[in-house]
Amino acid sequence: MEFSEIIGQNHIKKHLQYSAEQGRIPHAQLFIAPEGVGALEMAIAYAQFVINLHTESDEKRKANSLKFTKVQHPDLHFSFPFYGNKETILSDTYRDQWNEFITQYPYGSMKDWMKLVDVKNQQLIIPRREADNIAKKLSLKAYEGGYKVMIIWMADKMNPEANNTLLKLLEEPPHKTLFLLIAENEKEILPTIYSRCQVIHFNPLSDKDIATALMEKHQLSEDEAMTIAKTAQGNYNKAIKIAENEEDDDLPFDKWFVQWMRAAYLAKKDPSQLVNLTKWGDELSLIGRENQKLFLKHCIEVIRQAFLYNYNVKNLVYYKSKEEGFLLSNFAKFVNDKNINDFYRELNDSIYHIERNGNPKIIFSNLSIKLTRFLHKGL
Repeated sequence: MEFSEIIGQNHIKKHLQYSAEQGRIPHAQLFIAPEGVGALEMAIAYAQFVINLHTESDEKRKANSLKFTKVQHPDLHFSFPFYGNKETILSDTYRDQWNEFITQYPYGSMKDWMKLVDVKNQQLIIPRREADNIAKKLSLKAYEGGYKVMIIWMADKMNPEANNTLLKLLEEPPHKTLFLLIAENEKEILPTIYSRCQVIHFNPLSDKDIATALMEKHQLSEDEAMTIAKTAQGNYNKAIKIAENEEDDDLPFDKWFVQWMRAAYLAKKDPSQLVNLTKWGDELSLIGRENQKLFLKHCIEVIRQAFLYNYNVKNLVYYKSKEEGFLLSNFAKFVNDKNINDFYRELNDSIYHIERNGNPKIIFSNLSIKLTRFLHKGL
């Protein structure tokens, strides 16, 4: 993986390359990045650059590049969230799927990873035993005598015990070891770990960068590519799915959102709708915590789009519901400056509580009751 293969993010490429060439390689770096902006690809390219920088001959550098292409370099290690109750199950158990994920979904999301490993409704984490395995791997001498690189994808999924083990490693790192942590949720990173890392924030990709990549890799016209790029909102993973007509989800997020909003709105005048809200919450409690969080993030985005529409910022509105009879233009009047902060606060708080194993039935019931009030604010 070369820096030149990564879409956009040129300022980060230059920073990483220049600092490495100057001999300034912090032993722990944290990439904070939203989905689809290339953080994992950047970490792999950076790892290759650092290892090649400390490789003596051109022949060995070429061999290293080939190994990185196949994600098989012996001094490159990965850790990532997985599911498994048995003590023998580690991320290494999923290494074949992980290599496929990097190859097939270079800008992939947690949802793509969940589909690939077919864990259905289970919540994926990085447990303590995985952190112990990281320590074990890095205690060994580097195969080529240079740097060992550990890339931890979705480091915000580490449980407290794993965080404590990693913290000890960061405080006393093995010689010539480079930790590259990748996370979407900055607030979920343990403050003591955060303070020991050089933090790099990734921005969403520009429409131009996404459109250019779509034209080169998917042979789209300039107009088609730019239309998709604007819809993708800086997320190349989403742009690929739109271009390949793979955007329809296995789970009917739009349907659930519409059912929820309609029942919550009607409940103020028709208390019998509370029964529908309860049934709706029971259904959502069965889809698993990762999918529940994805659904709530979907709701946040639809509400944000409705707010933009309501205040005539229509050049930023791209959302089109798949649910028949639901129009964003009609829903937009229920989202205004009197309730937008309420929506954001409560939906994000619900994600927080689900993350911490709160009872989903109680969480959705509580949220539904609050929505019955929010939807009538400002009308």
